[in-house]
Amino acid sequence: MEDILDLDRYPLDREGSPEWDRLVEQSIAALAADGMFNLEGFLRPGIAEQAVREIKPVMDTRSHVHKRLHNIYFKPSIPELAPDHPALRKVETISHTVCADQIPGSTVMAIYEYEPLVRFLAATMGKARLHVMQDPLARANVMAYRAGEALNWHFDRSEFTTTLLLQQAERGGDLEYRTDLRSDEDANYDGVARLLEGRDPEARVLRMKPGTLNVFRGKNTAHRVTTVEGDRERMIAVFSYYEKPGVMFSDEERVGFYGRAA
Repeated sequence: MEDILDLDRYPLDREGSPEWDRLVEQSIAALAADGMFNLEGFLRPGIAEQAVREIKPVMDTRSHVHKRLHNIYFKPSIPELAPDHPALRKVETISHTVCADQIPGSTVMAIYEYEPLVRFLAATMGKARLHVMQDPLARANVMAYRAGEALNWHFDRSEFTTTLLLQQAERGGDLEYRTDLRSDEDANYDGVARLLEGRDPEARVLRMKPGTLNVFRGKNTAHRVTTVEGDRERMIAVFSYYEKPGVMFSDEERVGFYGRAA
């Protein structure tokens, strides 16, 4: 793995060392301050491009096109909101997804299953332990966004989201986010409406470099990928880890996300 990850800069393989402890502390501090941390240059030079070469033939021929109109909650309605409430404004998402079972033995899957990475993420998230997902489709996905496409405003179902950027678009394709827009105690529907109307001064835009590992609090941080422009697609790996082992999606969830149950 030392040929794939920059373990000199990010010593995931030296758990408990002063360098490892320092990296964990810095990551925890960034999560507390900004709702995310980024490990730029997590991949060694050339590895992001290698991963793209491995995945692109599958992406071009067998990826699932996901296109839908949705609100920020991915729910048909919110009981306490009128159907025309501005927090329920519809937006469009278009993406192309490659599932874990389509890229066995790939660089992306090797990184996803790398146990020192899993233990490091658990430490930064304050979890006793994390596990890779058992679901053969959902455990790791690679998403692509082409010209005119975007992942629109939404909240994630999970507390944390872990991504690895493999290729950046020529223009657009940036992560726009609003940290802690809501909480478990306060849904902040008026604040959600302001964000969707472009009136939230605390919204931020992050343009990451390929090879960057990003971890953020996706459950209460609203976020989107801005519309891609140009011929080069944005390609990003999304890793799913859980506190309990053996997590699987239902057949209904797989069909909804990937167009197939198996």
